[in-house]
Amino acid sequence: MQQISAEELFNLLRTKRNETLLLDVRDAWERELCNIEGSIHMSVMEIANHLNELDPEAEIVVICHHGMRSMQVAGYLETNGFNKVSNLAGGIDAWALSVEPEMTRY
Repeated sequence: MQQISAEELFNLLRTKRNETLLLDVRDAWERELCNIEGSIHMSVMEIANHLNELDPEAEIVVICHHGMRSMQVAGYLETNGFNKVSNLAGGIDAWALSVEPEMTRY
């Protein structure tokens, strides 16, 4: 599974924003605290039921708080035929620390 750092994701979004799907798998209450603009929300518990709503050919970056849940989801997506999946290493917390320091951390 591919890992992507917050800095790499920032650069990717600058060049391929419209071609990259940010999949936030945190719980709704976490997303209310903070989120990366343009990301879509689908909690870990919803992934299996909504798998058909995702494009298996899309470039997908999976996001959670620290990168553990998103790593599991990214692996699940890969086993279901998704070929361009990355996990945000360190999660949204790493994003807040290195890219968007004004973002609420929890």
